[in-house]
Amino acid sequence: MIAIARALLSAYYAYMLEYRAELFLWAVSQVLPFIMMGLWSQAAATGTLAITSLEVARYFVAVFVVRQFNVVWVVWDFEREVVTGTLSQRLVQPLDPAWRHVAGHMAERLARLPLVAGLVAVFFVLYPEAWWVPSGPVLLVALPWLLLAVTVRFLMQYTVAMLAFWTERASAIEELSFTAYLYLSGMIVPLDIVPPEWRFFMELTPFPHMVYTPAILLSTGTAPLGRGVVVLGGWLIFFWVLNRWLWRRGLRHYSGMGA
Repeated sequence: MIAIARALLSAYYAYMLEYRAELFLWAVSQVLPFIMMGLWSQAAATGTLAITSLEVARYFVAVFVVRQFNVVWVVWDFEREVVTGTLSQRLVQPLDPAWRHVAGHMAERLARLPLVAGLVAVFFVLYPEAWWVPSGPVLLVALPWLLLAVTVRFLMQYTVAMLAFWTERASAIEELSFTAYLYLSGMIVPLDIVPPEWRFFMELTPFPHMVYTPAILLSTGTAPLGRGVVVLGGWLIFFWVLNRWLWRRGLRHYSGMGA
């Protein structure tokens, strides 16, 4: 199994390096946190927010970094495999097709990492006042959290991808889900300024714990982790069970179509 994992990662990493220019464009396209940083920094400068402009800057830089780890596109790949019939080739191989998608995402992260580091370095050159480095203990907590967050994000989107067995536009459903992800995760609005009653219900969804929690942990060194572990763990179990059920039902439907 280790040999298979190594072979898959090596193959997909080489594949990603062939498209490193496109990877750079993908990384640059994730500049929404910097846009929102400019907007919220202006509001913080007026003293109307509970956080300062410096805290806003560091938070959205952390959001940018977290978003680079959380990018998932499995629904579009899986949808294409089902529509074109490529999935049939995967099914006769002694490996669950999901692992190919996992390897592709992991390899893309490794190839993207130097580009992200370069973009963050450029930001700190332009705004040196915001410079900070998370401590070792913070990183020891943040890295496993990022892994848990991207696992839930991947499993959520892969579950939506199962709908491709019944419709050719599963990706359209994912786009609706992304709208909720965009507004509830803390990418647009720092949750520190959200009314407590709204924030309570927002934190029952997995989205804030995928972006806000790791971002605030990296930028301040502290974050409410207890509820996040329970919420992410619960959603992980839910999407895993739903994913496996849809996979079994979907394969029967896929075979019934003559694939």
